[in-house]
Amino acid sequence: MPAYSEIVLDHFQNPRNLGEIENADAVAEVENPVCGDRARLSLRLSGGRIAEARFLAEGCPAAIAAASMTTVLLTGMTVGEALALRDTDVAQALGGLPPNKVHCSVLAEEVIQAALAGYPAPVTAVP
Repeated sequence: MPAYSEIVLDHFQNPRNLGEIENADAVAEVENPVCGDRARLSLRLSGGRIAEARFLAEGCPAAIAAASMTTVLLTGMTVGEALALRDTDVAQALGGLPPNKVHCSVLAEEVIQAALAGYPAPVTAVP
Protein backbone atom coordinates (compact mmCIF):
# COMPACT_ATOMS: atom_id res chain seq x y z
CA MET A 1 0.00 0.00 0.00
CA PRO A 2 1.33 3.48 -0.82
CA ALA A 3 2.47 5.71 2.02
CA TYR A 4 -0.53 7.91 2.81
CA SER A 5 -0.55 11.01 5.03
CA GLU A 6 -2.42 10.93 8.32
CA ILE A 7 -5.05 13.19 6.76
CA VAL A 8 -5.68 10.75 3.91
CA LEU A 9 -6.00 7.86 6.36
CA ASP A 10 -8.35 9.87 8.58
CA HIS A 11 -10.65 10.82 5.68
CA PHE A 12 -10.60 7.22 4.42
CA GLN A 13 -11.39 5.71 7.82
CA ASN A 14 -13.78 8.51 8.89
CA PRO A 15 -15.25 9.95 5.70
CA ARG A 16 -17.02 13.28 6.02
CA ASN A 17 -20.34 13.99 4.31
CA LEU A 18 -20.90 10.45 3.08
CA GLY A 19 -24.18 9.85 1.27
CA GLU A 20 -26.43 11.71 -1.11
CA ILE A 21 -28.54 14.84 -0.83
CA GLU A 22 -32.19 14.23 -1.56
CA ASN A 23 -33.46 16.70 -4.18
CA ALA A 24 -29.94 18.05 -4.75
CA ASP A 25 -29.44 21.14 -6.89
CA ALA A 26 -26.47 19.59 -8.68
CA VAL A 27 -25.33 15.98 -9.06
CA ALA A 28 -22.59 14.35 -11.09
CA GLU A 29 -20.74 11.05 -11.22
CA VAL A 30 -17.37 10.47 -12.83
CA GLU A 31 -15.20 7.40 -13.22
CA ASN A 32 -11.56 6.81 -14.01
CA PRO A 33 -11.72 4.22 -16.80
CA VAL A 34 -8.17 3.01 -16.10
CA CYS A 35 -8.47 2.07 -12.42
CA GLY A 36 -12.24 2.05 -11.94
CA ASP A 37 -12.31 4.65 -9.15
CA ARG A 38 -15.70 6.38 -9.11
CA ALA A 39 -17.02 9.47 -7.33
CA ARG A 40 -20.56 10.85 -7.11
CA LEU A 41 -21.09 14.36 -5.77
CA SER A 42 -24.38 15.97 -4.80
CA LEU A 43 -24.70 19.62 -3.86
CA ARG A 44 -27.32 21.87 -2.32
CA LEU A 45 -26.89 25.53 -3.19
CA SER A 46 -28.30 28.50 -1.32
CA GLY A 47 -27.67 32.18 -1.98
CA GLY A 48 -24.97 31.41 -4.55
CA ARG A 49 -23.02 29.25 -2.11
CA ILE A 50 -22.68 25.54 -1.57
CA ALA A 51 -24.70 24.94 1.57
CA GLU A 52 -24.19 21.17 1.61
CA ALA A 53 -21.95 18.71 -0.25
CA ARG A 54 -22.15 14.92 0.01
CA PHE A 55 -20.40 12.10 -1.80
CA LEU A 56 -20.42 8.44 -2.67
CA ALA A 57 -17.21 6.84 -3.90
CA GLU A 58 -15.73 3.51 -4.84
CA GLY A 59 -12.04 2.84 -5.12
CA CYS A 60 -8.80 2.96 -3.23
CA PRO A 61 -8.26 4.79 0.08
CA ALA A 62 -6.98 7.88 -1.76
CA ALA A 63 -10.13 8.06 -3.91
CA ILE A 64 -12.39 7.88 -0.85
CA ALA A 65 -10.28 10.43 1.04
CA ALA A 66 -10.18 12.83 -1.93
CA ALA A 67 -13.97 12.71 -2.30
CA SER A 68 -14.41 13.27 1.44
CA MET A 69 -11.99 16.22 1.50
CA THR A 70 -13.66 17.69 -1.57
CA THR A 71 -16.97 17.98 0.28
CA VAL A 72 -15.24 19.65 3.22
CA LEU A 73 -13.53 22.16 0.94
CA LEU A 74 -16.66 22.91 -1.10
CA THR A 75 -19.00 23.61 1.79
CA GLY A 76 -19.50 27.37 2.05
CA MET A 77 -17.79 28.18 -1.25
CA THR A 78 -19.41 30.26 -3.95
CA VAL A 79 -19.99 28.54 -7.28
CA GLY A 80 -17.09 30.55 -8.72
CA GLU A 81 -14.74 29.47 -5.94
CA ALA A 82 -15.80 25.86 -6.38
CA LEU A 83 -15.22 25.98 -10.13
CA ALA A 84 -11.72 27.34 -9.44
CA LEU A 85 -10.86 24.46 -7.07
CA ARG A 86 -8.20 22.24 -8.64
CA ASP A 87 -6.94 18.74 -8.05
CA THR A 88 -3.75 20.18 -6.58
CA ASP A 89 -5.84 22.02 -3.93
CA VAL A 90 -7.50 18.75 -2.92
CA ALA A 91 -4.17 16.90 -2.85
CA GLN A 92 -2.56 19.67 -0.78
CA ALA A 93 -5.47 19.65 1.70
CA LEU A 94 -4.89 15.90 2.09
CA GLY A 95 -1.25 16.46 2.98
CA GLY A 96 -0.15 15.20 -0.44
CA LEU A 97 -0.76 12.04 -2.42
CA PRO A 98 1.73 9.46 -3.70
CA PRO A 99 2.52 10.10 -7.40
CA ASN A 100 0.61 7.00 -8.49
CA LYS A 101 -2.51 8.25 -6.65
CA VAL A 102 -2.71 11.81 -8.00
CA HIS A 103 -5.46 10.61 -10.35
CA CYS A 104 -7.71 10.47 -7.26
CA SER A 105 -7.54 14.23 -6.74
CA VAL A 106 -8.03 14.70 -10.50
CA LEU A 107 -11.24 12.67 -10.15
CA ALA A 108 -12.35 15.12 -7.44
CA GLU A 109 -11.79 18.12 -9.73
CA GLU A 110 -13.63 16.38 -12.56
CA VAL A 111 -16.70 15.63 -10.45
CA ILE A 112 -16.86 19.24 -9.21
CA GLN A 113 -16.68 20.55 -12.78
CA ALA A 114 -19.33 18.07 -13.94
CA ALA A 115 -21.71 18.86 -11.07
CA LEU A 116 -21.44 22.61 -11.55
CA ALA A 117 -21.47 22.59 -15.35
CA GLY A 118 -25.00 24.02 -15.26
CA TYR A 119 -24.08 26.68 -12.72
CA PRO A 120 -21.76 29.22 -14.32
CA ALA A 121 -19.82 31.44 -11.98
CA PRO A 122 -21.51 34.80 -11.55
CA VAL A 123 -19.92 37.56 -13.60
CA THR A 124 -18.82 40.53 -11.53
CA ALA A 125 -19.37 43.87 -13.24
CA VAL A 126 -16.26 45.97 -13.56
CA PRO A 127 -16.96 49.66 -12.79
